[in-house]
Amino acid sequence: MTATALAIAGPTASGKTALALAIAAHLKNQGGAEIISVDSALVYRGMDIGTAKPSPQELAAVVHHLIDIRDPLNAYSAAEFAHDAKTCIADIQARGKVPLLVGGTMLYFKALLEGLNDMPGADPQVRSQIQAEAQEKGWPALHTQLQMLDPETALRLAPADSQRISRAIEVFRISGKPLSSFHQNSSRASSHQGSALGWSQVPLISLEPSNRMWLHQRIEQRFDDMLAHGFLDEMKALRQRGDLTADLPAMRCVGYRQAWEALEGSIPMSDLRDRGVFATRQLAKRQLTWLRSLPQRHPLQADGPAVLEQALDWVDRHLHLVP
Repeated sequence: MTATALAIAGPTASGKTALALAIAAHLKNQGGAEIISVDSALVYRGMDIGTAKPSPQELAAVVHHLIDIRDPLNAYSAAEFAHDAKTCIADIQARGKVPLLVGGTMLYFKALLEGLNDMPGADPQVRSQIQAEAQEKGWPALHTQLQMLDPETALRLAPADSQRISRAIEVFRISGKPLSSFHQNSSRASSHQGSALGWSQVPLISLEPSNRMWLHQRIEQRFDDMLAHGFLDEMKALRQRGDLTADLPAMRCVGYRQAWEALEGSIPMSDLRDRGVFATRQLAKRQLTWLRSLPQRHPLQADGPAVLEQALDWVDRHLHLVP
């Protein structure tokens, strides 16, 4: 069966954008390809430097979708992504092109390919109780509490990831079930979100470096480049709007959260670089953990010399471009 779409996933700074552009160029004589961003930060307008958004030249080279579609004031859910991505895939296919799903937001991939369960909505009273506990005990203590309630979810969350820790504890207190149970049974609930595409229709390349230091160095270089190219000025402009708060999903993106804290004085400005790099490393670790749990993925050595050649061969085989 010819694939419905192809997917490229991997931790932050692993080379996904460059590989996707190379694959799109490779497919130019086969009708071409268009890229669908699978990234919960790239959806936001005005957040360009801190998200390492593709450059104007890269955006012009290949048509991109689901970038700059939300104001930072407005959240964007995994369910919305799944709906929008399926619409994009159908449109791209109708024009005879190959959809390339590219990004590192694993929950978006899961929503699209497996579906999402109907989990409890937000409960302001429960959420307020959790916030009060966090103020008294600290988020690491609540992370320890989550380890007892939902060890699987706790494993992929950093002890300071307040937003996700709060949500996981909230879901447990409302439903009596761990958040991970909703994800495990997501295939049963795909009808609630519309039919999921399934892994067989969307083969996935997973960029996984063999040398952890290679990825760490790339993360450090990327963060240094962002700071050198005006990331703090971008953050100042967002804060000066006056309608954004630190609790919004957009402002809790890695890097933006640390920049917000530095600008408001809750952490020393001199700590911004190290904290931002550390948070990005933690994100990459969680992304790799999630990817390695997928038996359906096709891992490629992101730091290997033959990654492009191997990826193009994989693309040709899945699109039946070679015998």
